[in-house]
Amino acid sequence: MLLLAGLAGVGASWGPQVDLFAGQHRVIVPDHRGTGASAHTAAGMTITQHARDMARVVEDAGCGPVHVLGSSTGGAIAQVLAIHHRQWLRSATILSSIARADAFYRRQFDMRRRMLADSGLRASTEANALFLFDPRFMREHPQQVQAWVDATASVAFEREIAFARIDMIVGHDAFDALPSITTPTLVLVGERDFCAPAHLSAELAERIPGAEFAVLDGGHFIFLEKPALLHDTVEAFIARHEG
Repeated sequence: MLLLAGLAGVGASWGPQVDLFAGQHRVIVPDHRGTGASAHTAAGMTITQHARDMARVVEDAGCGPVHVLGSSTGGAIAQVLAIHHRQWLRSATILSSIARADAFYRRQFDMRRRMLADSGLRASTEANALFLFDPRFMREHPQQVQAWVDATASVAFEREIAFARIDMIVGHDAFDALPSITTPTLVLVGERDFCAPAHLSAELAERIPGAEFAVLDGGHFIFLEKPALLHDTVEAFIARHEG
């Protein structure tokens, strides 16, 4: 199983999901180019290139075809994998993602970029937590949210890479190609996802032939907020496509 992280790009950001899925699967958790243990470069910072990278990862691991679960930016990569590298996929779960950026999404990321430039990583991360986490979860688990902020803000800030990654997701547009997907696909979103609102996932599901669609109780980071709910939902889908 291939887990594709969001904008931060670091595989370890999947947190409890790694161990949950490892109970039934061999789990591959790569760091995207420009992040974590991968080469820190802004070159090739496109969703298309990331999909090529991940197809190569699966090929080199010798374990394809795989079930892929991609969140947010990882969900965009999963879309392009299913469009151009379908031979490596058994199923695709697209979580909290978009087919293409709309006016709201572009404005949001313009502000995120400006916050990074004007206020720095710490202040930007504190602000981002307000719409990446479900407000109910933040009320009930403020220490967990603060731990995420502290960990995220402690990573070295590489401006060129950070801005290139923002441009990458805002520039993603698979809308016209989605009907070509033949991989069994599940589209999931949190009911209170303020980063990539549920209507954007509904649009995704409508464009992919035969895609299943579900709205879950949570926010953009539902994989951290409701780990068992997310895991069990995906496992039930995977079980129907093991053959």
